[in-house]
Amino acid sequence: MESNQTVTDSGRSAGFTALYAREYPRVHAFAHRRTGDRSAAEDIAAEVFRIAWEHVLKDGKATPGWLFVTARNVLGNHYRATARLTELHRRIGEEIGRAPASAEDSAVLDTLDRLADHHREVLLLSYWDGLSAAEAGRMLGCGAPAVWVRLHRARKAFRELYISSRESV
Repeated sequence: MESNQTVTDSGRSAGFTALYAREYPRVHAFAHRRTGDRSAAEDIAAEVFRIAWEHVLKDGKATPGWLFVTARNVLGNHYRATARLTELHRRIGEEIGRAPASAEDSAVLDTLDRLADHHREVLLLSYWDGLSAAEAGRMLGCGAPAVWVRLHRARKAFRELYISSRESV
């Protein structure tokens, strides 16, 4: 006979799966209407359901209303990240005394835009802000060895995106 914990976990999983199947299109549409970007809406919806799953695992209840409040909060984070990136582009242009003129400069900035937030963050902390691995680790809440691993993965992700964008040109 299954333990109560296993029955509870399978019921929780089934309930969440049903919620996901029913509400994902609505949450995605909500995010897409506000961002105008299908890819960003997919990322936002995925983040909403990741947060919802963690909430359910802590014995919380994820209702449609809860999902939309969470989506609004995730959208706020998205808007702030977009504003920071726009500001970063502006600062880059000011610091080098010109707008990115070469196709290579634009390709690098476009690749940074398309990188996952966690990859972009570790690259910017290391290269833009000039932080050491220990300093970046304090910012990211991890140790220096973890920063080196994240940096390695971020460089690889950047390289793959950059090369694929250059091949499509």
